[in-house]
Amino acid sequence: MTFHCKNYDIENSKCKRLSGECVPARKGCVLEGRIAVSEELAEKIQRIDEETLQGSRKKSNK
Repeated sequence: MTFHCKNYDIENSKCKRLSGECVPARKGCVLEGRIAVSEELAEKIQRIDEETLQGSRKKSNK
């Protein structure tokens, strides 16, 4: 990927804002809605969103 983001931690290859893997345009990313993404990246974003939703459901059921 070629981009610059002030929230990208170069040393750890992580997003400082979202405290996790850097996936441009995912929910919460400063690039969300500002860039066009490939189908592959869109699928990855969807998987992350689903995993996040499942994780929050598990927490609320406890």
